[in-house]
Amino acid sequence: MDTNFSFSPICLIKAEASVYRTPIDEPVQTSFGIMYDRPAVLVRIEDGDGLVAWGEIWCNFPSVGAEHRARLFNSVLAPILLEQSWNSPLTAFNTLTSRLHILGIQCGEPGTIAQAIAGADIALWDLVGRKMNQPLWKLLGGSAKISTYASGLSPTNPEKLAQQKWDEGYRAFKLKVGFGNERDFKNLQSLRNLFGSTTKLMVDANQAWTPENAVENISSLSSLNPFWIEEPLPADSSLNTWNALAKKASPIQLAAGENMRGTEEFNAAIESDAFGVIQPDLGKWGGFSGCINVGLASLKRNKLFCPHWLGGGVGLLASMHLKAAVGGPGFVEVDSNPNLLRELLALPTPKPLNGDVILSDKPGLGIEPDLLSLKPFLIATSY
Repeated sequence: MDTNFSFSPICLIKAEASVYRTPIDEPVQTSFGIMYDRPAVLVRIEDGDGLVAWGEIWCNFPSVGAEHRARLFNSVLAPILLEQSWNSPLTAFNTLTSRLHILGIQCGEPGTIAQAIAGADIALWDLVGRKMNQPLWKLLGGSAKISTYASGLSPTNPEKLAQQKWDEGYRAFKLKVGFGNERDFKNLQSLRNLFGSTTKLMVDANQAWTPENAVENISSLSSLNPFWIEEPLPADSSLNTWNALAKKASPIQLAAGENMRGTEEFNAAIESDAFGVIQPDLGKWGGFSGCINVGLASLKRNKLFCPHWLGGGVGLLASMHLKAAVGGPGFVEVDSNPNLLRELLALPTPKPLNGDVILSDKPGLGIEPDLLSLKPFLIATSY
């Protein structure tokens, strides 16, 4: 990351993670699992001047993962963050990544540790924005306007939720697929019938298919002109496998990135011919320190840069600032399903107009979590 501004030292006096869970009326269904509630791991840091900033750690699956990630942050990352001052969030990100590399190998959880580091990085950048009295999108050289799409449309009557999201101001939509060819086709057809031929409709298979049935399923869906097909294969498939599928799936572009980790893996994906859409999740890996360079590299190779997010409000606003900072074509994902943790953790939550959101001029992420309203959903994470 290349920044053209200097930092005053970051001296933290507190760093902690907390878990919130809210009930939901309708489970959120994917091809590999179902969410019966909505969790969030909120990171709170405070410096010696009394400034408080926020981050969020990805924690959707498995259901017990939120508590584990909070404990990991509090027991392993927080002591490192508090032991010295930092001249930038990037320095802290690189130090945490280096010092915890072997631990990730030893415990078999490099991904979990990367997620905790990502949440810390988001909070550190929020703090820098607050210290410098600038919104992150502006501090990082971007503009306030971004495009969004409504995500997470379930395989049960997706047109009903899609219509609601249209009425709220969204103009692009992503459908969950991977529930059988006939059902997937019928659901996408219902959205195409609802919105017509020009609305951008994306589909997300959540790694549901083998290379063989991916070709069959994509061929079936292609007549409905999806704008992209997301993770049709297991994310750890070889680039050769992805490249082969991309050739067969043409002209539908493939999208992936939420389950990639590390600069090397992202660079290989960006430089390949497999993916037209790159989708890092800044709460799973990288935060701003890692994902801004991913975004810039994506644009340089004429890929769409579309940050992934399906969690609470802090991560959502961070994704929006990330996209705004990088610029270029593409969308930010906004989950369609009800989630108090999306709304109450990110007040004020921006609303779309014809699919676009204008970010505020407030410092940092520009939000303040409503912890009082969320207090009934706070989960104890001590042993």
